[in-house]
Amino acid sequence: MSRSTDWVPSLWRETFEELLDEDNELDYGDQWTLNFNFNQTDQVTREERKRGWKVYYHSVYGHFLCDSCSKTWSSVKVTLLFRYRLRDEKGIVIMRPFGQACRSCKDKRFKLPGFSTEEVTNALNGLCAKIRKNCYGEKDDNIHSGGSGNRTDNRKPHEKALCQACSQGICRQGGD
Repeated sequence: MSRSTDWVPSLWRETFEELLDEDNELDYGDQWTLNFNFNQTDQVTREERKRGWKVYYHSVYGHFLCDSCSKTWSSVKVTLLFRYRLRDEKGIVIMRPFGQACRSCKDKRFKLPGFSTEEVTNALNGLCAKIRKNCYGEKDDNIHSGGSGNRTDNRKPHEKALCQACSQGICRQGGD
């Protein structure tokens, strides 16, 4: 399993396309695309709701590299935010990964995480399950729990001061 600390948008896009093409995750004949917006929030206005926008959160295991001091660390508490909708046979997903700040540097600059292919696939499978439920009316009987709970560092406390999602009031982790 890769332990990349680099944020690689193409890994997310390619994996999403593979899920659509090979695994038929959203096999309803609609066209789906995945884009990124690093400023999006979890707030959905009444008008956006009327146009079909929905929000999905996922916690995932990611790897970080501080570009200032070269420290690396891993976290199971990386928050991903997805906004999605299906309209006129076109589906769109807008994703935002949230970063973490380096504990050593304390510079409050949030670094974007890198992810293994396995983690990307798991996160996108969870997203596809939500899309199938909310856009196509399928029963939600998936096993995707919204995160990676079997990592050894899952017992470490969540450091709100270092979490970008916490700084914006949308982190789902709780803890200290």
